[in-house]
Formats: sequence, structure tokens, C-alpha cells
Amino acid sequence: MLQKYMTVFFISMVPLIELRGAIPYSTVMGLPLFQSYLVAIIGNMLPVPIIYLFARKVLEWGADKPVIGGFFSWCLEKGKRGGEKLQAKAGQGLFIALLLFVGVPLPGTGAWTGTLAASLLDIDFKSSILAVMGGVLMAGVIMGLASAGLLGALRSMIF
Repeated sequence: MLQKYMTVFFISMVPLIELRGAIPYSTVMGLPLFQSYLVAIIGNMLPVPIIYLFARKVLEWGADKPVIGGFFSWCLEKGKRGGEKLQAKAGQGLFIALLLFVGVPLPGTGAWTGTLAASLLDIDFKSSILAVMGGVLMAGVIMGLASAGLLGALRSMIF
């Protein structure tokens, strides 16, 4: 059982998969949803301060290196584009926009991308962490409901 929880924890730390993949995995493995939700949130949030503080610096440093430059440049560009879109749509409501950006469980909109975008937009550390945390909690609830089949049941009742 511990091994399954550790797998959920590590899946939730993987960029682009994050808790959006960890929670459905935990359901398939037969783990209790609430405990899996907590483990996935902790795993998803653990890299966030590190990403905020160091990712931009590391990506800028490596963007012109021979082997890793292409990937690092792609990451910088993806974060920059995401941040610019977010800022253009949000204006003064950047905190809410970042929270929703991270909270809507779509590919490429998780804690990693949101934190990188916040770092590139120079949003202050505390606001970034709080918005990303709120988004991760929201995405976790949505994925938990979807994994439990509640969204499918509601859709069948409505349509």
C-alpha cells in the first residue's frame, strides 16, 4: 500500500502529468480518494517553490548551451507565452487568473507551467504560491470527482 502511495506522490511531481494523472491512477489502484488527494497535492506542490526560485535562472543559463539549449529555450518560450496570455486576459486580476490557469485540469496548465509563468511575469513569491496552491486544490477536486465518476453521472442526468 505504501508503494502505491509513493507512486501517486511521484506521479504528481512529474511535469505535465502532475496530480491530473496521479489521482486517476490512485483510483485505478484502489486507493482511498481522500488520502490519495492529500498525497497528490503534497507531491504536486513540493517542487513549486523550487521552480519559482530557480527555474527561470536555470532555463536562462541553459538556453544557449549546445545539447540542452533547444529544450530550455522551448520551456522559456512556453512559460513566456502562457504568462503573456494570462496577463493579457487577466489585467489586474492576475492572482485569480493564475489560480484558474492552474486549477483547470487541461494539459500544460498545471503547477509547473503556472509557477514558471508567475516567475517570468515577476509575480511576487507569496501570491504565486497561494494562487498555485488554490489551483492545485481545485484541480484535485475536479480530478477526484471525475475519477469517482460523479461528473459522468451528473452529465448523464443533465443530457
